[in-house]
Amino acid sequence: MRRNFTTLAEPVDMSTGFKDFFDTIGLTGGGLVTKGIAAVIAVIAVRMLLQLSSDPKGALRKGGMAIGTLFVAVVLALYGDTLFSTVTEAKG
Repeated sequence: MRRNFTTLAEPVDMSTGFKDFFDTIGLTGGGLVTKGIAAVIAVIAVRMLLQLSSDPKGALRKGGMAIGTLFVAVVLALYGDTLFSTVTEAKG
């Protein structure tokens, strides 16, 4: 009885280390750091939302700050690599 194996993915040479790995997932090292920072900020924002007080005025203020922090995390996750690429690849 002979088995037929199906190749799910082509082998990739990753002998140069992390650069090859980041190229295969479509991120640079800086892009990965930006996504990590955005994830940490998002966790902080969700924690801020969960710690709202029973005082309506204080809860509204803290909730607004938490929503603003979450917005910053989303913008950083979506456009962070573009924003920071101007800093790291400046020519002059």
